Amino acid sequence: MKLLLAGGAGFIGSYLATQLIEEGYDYDVMDLLWFGNNLPEGTKVINKDIFKCQEEDLQGYDQVIFLAGLSNDPMAEYNPALNFISNGALPSYLAYIAKRAGVRRFIYASSCSIYGYAVNKLYTEEDPVTCDYPYGISKLQGERGVMQLKSDEFSVIALRQGTVCGWSPRMRFDLIVNTMFKTSVKDQKIIVNNPSIWRPIYGIHDCAHAYIRAVQADLSISGVYNVTSDNFTVGQVAEIVKDEVERLYNKKIKLEIKNIQDFRNYKVSIEKAKTELGFCPQTSINDIVSEISNHYESYGDFEDDNFYNIRKFKEINLSY
Repeated sequence: MKLLLAGGAGFIGSYLATQLIEEGYDYDVMDLLWFGNNLPEGTKVINKDIFKCQEEDLQGYDQVIFLAGLSNDPMAEYNPALNFISNGALPSYLAYIAKRAGVRRFIYASSCSIYGYAVNKLYTEEDPVTCDYPYGISKLQGERGVMQLKSDEFSVIALRQGTVCGWSPRMRFDLIVNTMFKTSVKDQKIIVNNPSIWRPIYGIHDCAHAYIRAVQADLSISGVYNVTSDNFTVGQVAEIVKDEVERLYNKKIKLEIKNIQDFRNYKVSIEKAKTELGFCPQTSINDIVSEISNHYESYGDFEDDNFYNIRKFKEINLSY
């Protein structure tokens, strides 16, 4: 089986590539390399704008995994126009070309951000979505666009991902657990803007294996799936990170609680992914912190712009 990782040189793709090699898969990456190339040695990288793909570019691939587009709220709010193009139109276009090229499955990186502000319940894939922010709206547009193309010959799976955290060869410190680790070891404190809001925290190891479960699913399967490691309040996350860093580094960490209002609050059920894809998360927040810590010596300056998507994005300064 041959896979194409579209936008596969980022935080998720650089880690996923290592897992695909372990599983024995043949893959290529198509990416404009905004954030550099941290892929395993020997990876074939096609440096190409996905909008310029034609059918012949996708012939020979069995499945396409779409990881491209803008990856978080700060990027989406900095350039809303590019956000809607990259997260709404681009996946739909690539899925359309892939289907015409004879690709059998398209796997789309959606997001639990589409739920916006959820009431006090675990949201399933059947519950309404309420997000009013550019990022969540665009991810839902992309999801609906690719799902429209599913057929008996073309499987489409959309993975609504929780907040991905952990260590990757293309490291980031602008993700909740990663940020808390950074400020803990650097400043001996964790800032909590609102301890009561909920987030589905998603270890990158679980994230990679959700894609592998999707690749391996029977081709008769299509659908939308919530995927995360577990649901936590931000206050819970901070306490777990604090305790783990104190254990690992033998230093006292302070929690700074601010109680700033946040209109994004959601927690999700992953029962559908467990039942239909065989997705079984195994990563705890303690595991995430420990793995980040294992690579501590490689980070150097925690404030290096390469660790922050919005900073690199501003450097690129794309406009539409």
